[in-house]
Amino acid sequence: MIERFTHLKLYAGVILLLALVSSAIVYAQIEGAPRGVLPIASNGDFEVSGIEVDVEGVNAFEARSKGWQLAQRKGWQKLWARTRGGNGGGLSDSSLDSMVSSIVIEEEQIGPKRYVAKLGVIFDRARAGQILGVKGIKRRSAPLLILPITISGGAPALYERRTEWQKAWARYKTSDSSIDYVRPSGSGAESLLLNAGQISRRSRSWWRVILDEFGAADIVSATARFERSYPGGPVTAHYTARYGPDNAFIGRFSLKVSNKNGVPAMMDAAVKRMDGLFENALAAGRLRLDKSLILEDPELIEEVEAIAETEKNEEKSEESAAETPRNTANEAESNEQASETIEAAPPPVVTQTFSIQFATPDVAAVDAGEGAVRAISGVKSASTTSLALGGTSVMRVSYAGDAAALRAALSASGWRVGGAGNTITISR
Repeated sequence: MIERFTHLKLYAGVILLLALVSSAIVYAQIEGAPRGVLPIASNGDFEVSGIEVDVEGVNAFEARSKGWQLAQRKGWQKLWARTRGGNGGGLSDSSLDSMVSSIVIEEEQIGPKRYVAKLGVIFDRARAGQILGVKGIKRRSAPLLILPITISGGAPALYERRTEWQKAWARYKTSDSSIDYVRPSGSGAESLLLNAGQISRRSRSWWRVILDEFGAADIVSATARFERSYPGGPVTAHYTARYGPDNAFIGRFSLKVSNKNGVPAMMDAAVKRMDGLFENALAAGRLRLDKSLILEDPELIEEVEAIAETEKNEEKSEESAAETPRNTANEAESNEQASETIEAAPPPVVTQTFSIQFATPDVAAVDAGEGAVRAISGVKSASTTSLALGGTSVMRVSYAGDAAALRAALSASGWRVGGAGNTITISR
């Protein structure tokens, strides 16, 4: 008896140990080495990058302020020349301050009285567009989930580890593209949900779950396959663009650099060229939404099936009535009741996707904003797709209702609501 009890204790200990090891493995998969990179904010604002400044001041703070003001003036001149042609001078620093939404620091060196930097300036589209004569954001595609896959040494990777290809897509400014990209960060459980083998799946039901999670309508994949001649030597990358759950081919190209130091610049150039492939495919009508990926409302399905069953029963009744006498009064009453049942059915609630812009001075504001929106009744999912700490981030929200209902729900939750159409701005 004692021996049997000892064996049971031993078995229980082994089972407990295996459970702990399995939990540790799953935890390690999620909380291991850094995997994803948060994408930058990509709303419709105008951005001018690569502005070099070299100024002096009484102290470091004054020198930096002068450098930023000079960057705004240079950025406005470049933006004017790009959109209208010629010189865009004549605006005061105070006017430029009201149009600039943020300054992007690409490189900077701060001395006691000198400031040398390479900066980017982002101008608010609504305010700058009035002066530039730009009426609005151009027509874009449906939200498409982008999967940047890297194949190096024969091993594919998506968010299993951080790659230069994924970093390039994260820092790409998508506001001027006609493709509405949904770019996951790859952090947390996203590295388990999205992996390099995902594009080989054909199950529509599985893709529906993923697309609903990220608020997308379809998927596009961008694959970069690396070839190295020898360590420290030339690097060649072959890029392939594909679309949809069936992995339909769109196009391919190759780029080459002399050594690994040129890989980041090559990646940035490849992302722009890949975006061009997707834009051309959209213009040619090749990026058509797959109807099998449309998220269906279970309640609507039940209603349709009930109506179809009612019609089927009516057809059977009519066929049997042709052979046997029927009670006209009872049939009329039955048809009237069926008609009342169909008319009384509530209209289906369609789930729509909205872009919500909200201020994010720090990481805590991101979590608080997402949590507050998720708590609203009718919200299916809410995730930040474009992060701008210290500025305005963009959250993609799937909501069972129209824009007016979502605005009313946000107002009832204590938010100040603005914006137009499916783009909403909220603030406290």
